[in-house]
Amino acid sequence: MTDRRLITALDLPTTNDAEALVETLGEACAHYKIGLQLLPIGGMDLARSLKARGHDVFLDFKLHDIPATVEKATRSITQAGADLLTVHAEPPVMRAAVEGRQGSGLKILGVTVLTAYDDAMLTQMGYAYGARDLVMRRVDQALDCGVDGVVASPQEAEAIRARVPDDFLIVTPGVRPAGAELGDQKRVATPEAALKAG
Repeated sequence: MTDRRLITALDLPTTNDAEALVETLGEACAHYKIGLQLLPIGGMDLARSLKARGHDVFLDFKLHDIPATVEKATRSITQAGADLLTVHAEPPVMRAAVEGRQGSGLKILGVTVLTAYDDAMLTQMGYAYGARDLVMRRVDQALDCGVDGVVASPQEAEAIRARVPDDFLIVTPGVRPAGAELGDQKRVATPEAALKAG
């Protein structure tokens, strides 16, 4: 049985590589993430193809622009039939995406703080909050803006789950087996820890 809480990231060099991974995984995965790497080389066509085959599609585009542009981009994205779309968790951006998705089944996720950022990096960038405090502030804003969930580190998932309704989505990147390479991610957890956190 497929665990629909698991999302496979198609962070690969080509759409052919992505299609090969989908084929290899078969029924083991139902939900796939397409990010910016594939967007300019057929990512939206891949999204439509996956949807046509019954898969859930998560477009991790992290939209971040003036509200009018985000609203129009979101409206265009709804035509792919995707299930999830990420935008930066700033109130004007989230509100615009919520407006742009009207009439579709697209769910909007606010990206709170990238998992590549830690407290030192946020301070260097001029933020007055550490990662955890900034995440929780943005969760409150996401709730106010009417988005369907947030993207946050697994390290904040438990605190978020305690603060939000049961149907509010929490998507946690940076999940990998113990001992796996971290890449540029700083706030990570094992799959077991992420599921336990909510």
